[in-house]
Amino acid sequence: MVKVSAVLLGAGESKRMGVDKLSLPWGKRTVFDHCLRTLLQSEVEEVIVVLSNRTKELMAHVRGGRVKVVMNPYYRRGMSTSIRRAIQAIHLRSQGILIALGDQPLLKTRTVNALIRVFIGNKGGIVVPSFKGRRGHPVIFDRKYEKELLKLRKDAGGRSILRRYSESVLELRTRSEGVVKDMDTWEEYKKELRVRSCQLRVG
Repeated sequence: MVKVSAVLLGAGESKRMGVDKLSLPWGKRTVFDHCLRTLLQSEVEEVIVVLSNRTKELMAHVRGGRVKVVMNPYYRRGMSTSIRRAIQAIHLRSQGILIALGDQPLLKTRTVNALIRVFIGNKGGIVVPSFKGRRGHPVIFDRKYEKELLKLRKDAGGRSILRRYSESVLELRTRSEGVVKDMDTWEEYKKELRVRSCQLRVG
């Protein structure tokens, strides 16, 4: 059985919002707690949560044996430092590394599972979701790209790896806008709350 480890990035500074956006309310939970639960309800083997001294209070929401918490003292040097810290904690038998954002509460568990199934069916590659032609997150990297991920610097995510190994990238088209929606401003947060409210009314 192919095992996939998820990395949930929660050590950022939230510079543009001025507050810790991951602690903002999202229904009866916080944005971060909702994102964590989405991953835990999926078929991932484990979730590596990366926090910093600035966001360590989020540990109060971390429960379950499938969760590992990694502290990143170098978070001010960019997202790449969190990715490197997480990779060091991933289970040795995991073949896939799923990198998810802590401010993407519209992401659905079924989307995560669909990505995992595509990854399992296409061993050795990279799987990225897209919505109306726009690529988003989370992205699953085969373990063979681990060294490439460890080489990332500053705020670089995995885009450079996707460009370098474009022939190995499989794009999963999805009807869920959640793969391209994250929150960097108050306007985006309020807009996503409205989207969530509409979804609940329709559902």
